[in-house]
Amino acid sequence: MPRPVRPPSPAATLAVTSAATAVALMTYTAPMVTLPATAADLHTPLSGQAWLLNGTPLGLAALLLVAGSLADDYGRRRAFLAGTAALGVTTALGALATDTWLFTLARVAQGAASAAILASSLGLLVHAFPPGAGRVRATGVWGAFVSGGIAVGPLLTGGIATMSWRWSYAALALAALLVAAFAPRALTESRAEARGRPDLAGALTLGLALVALLAGLTLGRDGWLRAPVWALLAAAVVLIASFVWVERRDGAADGHRVTPMLDLGLLRRPLFLASSAGALFTGLSVIALFSYLPTLLQHTMGLSPIGTAWLFLAWSGTSFLVALQARRLAGRVSPRHQLAVGFALHAAAVLTMLGAFGSGSWTRLLPGLLISGIGGGLLNAALPLLAVESVPAQRAAMGSGANNTARYIGSAAGVSLMIALSTATGTTPGALTHGADVALAVSAGLAVVAALTLLTLRERRPAQDQAQAQAPAPAPQVPARADR
Repeated sequence: MPRPVRPPSPAATLAVTSAATAVALMTYTAPMVTLPATAADLHTPLSGQAWLLNGTPLGLAALLLVAGSLADDYGRRRAFLAGTAALGVTTALGALATDTWLFTLARVAQGAASAAILASSLGLLVHAFPPGAGRVRATGVWGAFVSGGIAVGPLLTGGIATMSWRWSYAALALAALLVAAFAPRALTESRAEARGRPDLAGALTLGLALVALLAGLTLGRDGWLRAPVWALLAAAVVLIASFVWVERRDGAADGHRVTPMLDLGLLRRPLFLASSAGALFTGLSVIALFSYLPTLLQHTMGLSPIGTAWLFLAWSGTSFLVALQARRLAGRVSPRHQLAVGFALHAAAVLTMLGAFGSGSWTRLLPGLLISGIGGGLLNAALPLLAVESVPAQRAAMGSGANNTARYIGSAAGVSLMIALSTATGTTPGALTHGADVALAVSAGLAVVAALTLLTLRERRPAQDQAQAQAPAPAPQVPARADR
């Protein structure tokens, strides 16, 4: 008689989803320390280098909501396995690219594959861990591996890039394929109870809107008054309005309801708004700055890629350790307030870094990197928990997709902004030094705006929630850990 097959343990689910998330973030950060070498090898002009950084965020932002909706309806395990395998293949293609556009297309495809991983991971964790301390710990560990991937990625790519930047992408491709090989035994399938038809119109309008928006922001670096830039930004506005109309219309078709990619009723929930705003400003202020910081260090201080990676570890490594321990704040500090503190720490840290690039001493950056790392750890621990607790449990992947979409829209837009600010007066070391201080000041200002915004987004009182529940539009369930 055959022995019964034991279902995967929650610990195995956490291990595999965290490992895949770390690899996805390592792939995301790969160009940070190898950008000068990659641009030189591919003959990429300075005006095109934003595309080398923005390719993966573009794929992520365009497809995260799509991936989250499909994962909820057709299986989170299926989406996760497809994403890890695709990440391995597309990263290998990036290693073989021979020009800027082929590399950028490979990076966009890596972002699309990473979208499937990130959107389905939190849905798998919500299914494996019921509400309570176990879920808080699991989402905290998952958030820590976001920081861990950011920490290890530059070290790995910077070390291997001493041979060739291409070998670093080959190593990441192998890591993704190994996770894909081990994942099937560690995961169990889950999906939303009420399965709808795919929201193809919503996916198309949102995907095209984000592509137009990010392309316009990236091209705007060479001049905001040019016709192509205005045309792309205008197209983005029209497509976003079309997406809202599509999501609001009656979803009935052939007797089956089309499942919207984004339940617009969630926008009436302060916690969902806090989750989205926190993710957006994390991309705009934190990720964008540290995406371009290694390149600034190499151009202004003459650091090597591996030297830059070790210095970068002061920020990302601290963030990883803090995110692991942030679960101890559960029950004492709400995720919303945790986000506000994280942004306040980042703003203070960045202000201490002003003038450091002109000093010629990398040690001037250390205090700010460490303090910002503490703030980043708080952000990475709170965001995934707030993402899944601000939506109904059966739409966890959609909540994760919405949260990460906001994060990478902010990241891609912020990278273009940081490059534009730091190179506005020229690309000589002196001009970059001045531009870096401007970028630091803007990053600090955005973090302050984020902290103040989060403090104003308070959860409604029960009477308000009851009144909202009686409104014609359906309201999502009140999360177990309501923000008091």
